[in-house]
Amino acid sequence: MDSISRKMAKFALGLKYEQIPVDALKEAKRFMLDSIGCALAAIDNKDMQQAYDFVQLLGGNEHATIIGHGTKTNLGNSALMNSLLIRAIDYNDIYWKQDPSHPSDIIPAALSSAEYKGLSGQDLLVGIIIAYELEMRLCLSGHPGVREIGWHHATLTQLVSPLVAARMLGLTENQAVAATGISGSSHFTLGGVVAGSLTNMKNTADPMAVEAGVRACMLASTGYSGPVEVYEGKEGLFDVINTVEWDTDAMLSGLGKEFLITNCGYKAFPTEALTHQPITATLEIRNNNDIDPKDVKEILIETTTRGADILSDKSKYKPTTKETADHSLPYCTAVAMAKGNVLPSDFEEEALKDPLVWEILPKIKVEADPEIDDLFPKIKRTKVTITLNNDQVFTKQEDYAKGRAENPLSDEELIAKFKANAHLKLSEERMEKVIDATMNLEKWDVGDYMKLLVSDK
Repeated sequence: MDSISRKMAKFALGLKYEQIPVDALKEAKRFMLDSIGCALAAIDNKDMQQAYDFVQLLGGNEHATIIGHGTKTNLGNSALMNSLLIRAIDYNDIYWKQDPSHPSDIIPAALSSAEYKGLSGQDLLVGIIIAYELEMRLCLSGHPGVREIGWHHATLTQLVSPLVAARMLGLTENQAVAATGISGSSHFTLGGVVAGSLTNMKNTADPMAVEAGVRACMLASTGYSGPVEVYEGKEGLFDVINTVEWDTDAMLSGLGKEFLITNCGYKAFPTEALTHQPITATLEIRNNNDIDPKDVKEILIETTTRGADILSDKSKYKPTTKETADHSLPYCTAVAMAKGNVLPSDFEEEALKDPLVWEILPKIKVEADPEIDDLFPKIKRTKVTITLNNDQVFTKQEDYAKGRAENPLSDEELIAKFKANAHLKLSEERMEKVIDATMNLEKWDVGDYMKLLVSDK
C-alpha cells in the first residue's frame, strides 16, 4: 500500500491545470497579488535588510530573483528570502479552522523553482494550488492542532513545501517522496517562536521550512534518499506527536477534486490572527458612535484563554519591538481606538512610542471566556465592551473578522491593500502592470513576470 507521502506526491505531480476550477484559480491569483504587496512593503524593514545581507553574503549560483531587489541568488536562498518578505509584516493570508497557518508563505517554493526551470504562469498557478490544498488539509487533520500542544505550524509546512518544489522542478515520484522525508524529518518547530516576548524568529520559522523543502528537493534530485513513511512509519509524525489524533482522511480526501483554497482568508490588519476580531469590533464601536479616544475609561475584551494568555501577558502591555507589538492584543486594540485603523506603519519604531496609544493601553482588560473557548477554533468569537468617562457603555460581538471567507475582501479592497503596501517601491504605472499581469498570470512566463516585481522607485 502506498505511504501517505507517496499519495500526496502522486497528487502534486499529477494535478493538471485543467482540473482546477475557475474560482480556485482566481483565489490563487488574488493570494499571489496580496503576497507580492506584503513582500514589497517589508523590503526596508531592518530585519529584512539583515536577511538580505545574509543571503548576499552566502552567494551562490543565480537561479532565481528576490522580490523587489531584482538580484538573483541560488534556489534555496531565493525561496527563503521571498518567503521572509511575504511573511515579514504579518499581513499575508490566514487559514485557521483547526491548526493556524499562512499558506502563502509556501508560494516562493513554487515561484523560485518555476523561474529557475523557465516555467509558465500556468505551471506556477498549479504550484500555488498544490501548496494551499496540502497545507490546508494538514491543518485540518490534527485534533487538537499541533499549535495547541506547543508546536509551530512550520512543522506542517516542512511536509508540504518539498512537494510544491518537486512539481516545479520535475522530480520523479520516488524523488518527491524522498524530498518529503528529508524535509519532513528535520524541521519540526517549537511553538516558543510565537510565545512570550517575540524575536525575529516569529516570522522566520515558516520561511525556513519553505527553504528546507526546496533544498530537500535539490538533494533528492541527485538520488539522495529520505524516509518513505515520514507520517505513519516508526517514530514518524504520528508516532512522535502522539497526543494529537491524526485524521488521514482529512489529509487525503478530495485531493484533485475538492479545492479548499477558496476557504482561506486574507488579513485586513498586519497583526496576529486572534487580534483581528477585537480590532474589527473596536473599530465598529469607535466609528459607529463617533467616540473620542480620550473619552475612553475602559475597554474590556472577552476572548479565548489562548488570546488572554499568549497575546495579553505582561510583555504585551509594554511592547518595544514590532514582533511583540503585532502579537499584542492590548497594543493592537489601543491602536485601533487611538487611530481608527491598524496599519503596517503602526509597528515602526517611532509609532511604538505613540503617547495616546500608551495612555489607552492600561485601560484595556483582557479576560478569558469559557463559552468562547467552547467555540474555538471553528469560531473565534470576541466581545468588546467600551466604557466612556461619562459611563456610557458600548458592546460588540464579532465572530468573523474582515478578510475571512465569511467576511471577504472584494477585488477592489484587495487591490487597495496591494497598492497601500506596494506604493513606496513601485510607481503607479508599474503597480497597474503587476495587477494586470497577476490577474492574467496564465498568460505570462514566470521569468518575465518576476521582472515586474522589481522596485522602480
